[in-house]
Amino acid sequence: MSDDDLEQMYQEVILDAARAPHGRERFLESAPDAQTHAGEGQDSHQASGDAEVLAEHEACLAAQSHQFNPTCGDEVTVHVEVSEQVPYTLERVVWDGQGCSISQASLSVMVDLVEHQSVERAMKLSDEFHRLMQSRGAGLHDESVEEDMGDAVVFQGVSRYPMRIKCALLGWAGLKAAIAQALANLNESEKMSGDTALVGQGSTISDARE
Repeated sequence: MSDDDLEQMYQEVILDAARAPHGRERFLESAPDAQTHAGEGQDSHQASGDAEVLAEHEACLAAQSHQFNPTCGDEVTVHVEVSEQVPYTLERVVWDGQGCSISQASLSVMVDLVEHQSVERAMKLSDEFHRLMQSRGAGLHDESVEEDMGDAVVFQGVSRYPMRIKCALLGWAGLKAAIAQALANLNESEKMSGDTALVGQGSTISDARE
């Protein structure tokens, strides 16, 4: 297959993914506060007055991040639900937003790759995708990595165009920020549980002394 044929095939995959993107849900329609526009890279919990983000799955902590690309006008809110037990797993990944075919297709492929995967694997895939976007069209020259990335390799051609790289990376930035927030919430929850246990122990000791 020639380079031109391969590029055409990649473009078709991107367009198909953009027409019927996976993981897209209109969850912001039922949460008007979350639609407040955030600056580029700003998390939705900052933009929506620290509104509580609820999880559909039991034993999961949810978080979401709103990302905006002022150059293209793309914007997305990525919602994740991370299991509370090790190994931390992305039990649910959905998104709501609008943008060009590249940003929408990248989000669709991202959901297929990371949902139901461990946080560690999701971060590995994110790093690999960032490397691909920095390749300037050359690719990664590593068959095992490219196989691991699945359909994400179709964005190799996008990496030739600096203005489009941000479109492809928008959803991945939201994913990383949302995961970071979910893990921070988890750490805070564990800390509060520990503090509660210590208070309970203190009460037991006081009762015993009395």
